[in-house]
Amino acid sequence: MAAAKTKVLSVSFSQWVAGVEPDNRRNEARQLDGLFRRFTGFEPQVWTGGIVGYGAYDYTYASGRSGTWMATGFAPRKARLSIYIMPGYADFTPILDRLGPHATGKSCLYITRLERVDPDVLGELITAGLRDLATHWPVRSRAELDKARPL
Repeated sequence: MAAAKTKVLSVSFSQWVAGVEPDNRRNEARQLDGLFRRFTGFEPQVWTGGIVGYGAYDYTYASGRSGTWMATGFAPRKARLSIYIMPGYADFTPILDRLGPHATGKSCLYITRLERVDPDVLGELITAGLRDLATHWPVRSRAELDKARPL
């Protein structure tokens, strides 16, 4: 089975975010980091592909494929911010209706400008996504998962 392409990098969030372009996306990434830390209680982990994750979970699918993935996170893309609400099981329409302008994908929320959405509602959505994920897979900090695995 092929190894996962997306992996945690050994770079701090502060080092990584300094390279985010343009300036407005860098500022939004810093704001999102504060929001995610506040609502998740997890420290950020920088993943390949310009993704910042908070918390993680180990999964094994019926197919036998297994791995570790971030519990929630974001990626500051040029066109819009991608917010990852994993794994996309629940219907969060009542929360999304109060959020502000956005688009959705299977497990992603797309926001063009962070200032146009309600940060408290976004925090509520992040929390709801983590609660839903925890009904399917145990969610822990990345450090906790790494300690639990045999070397």
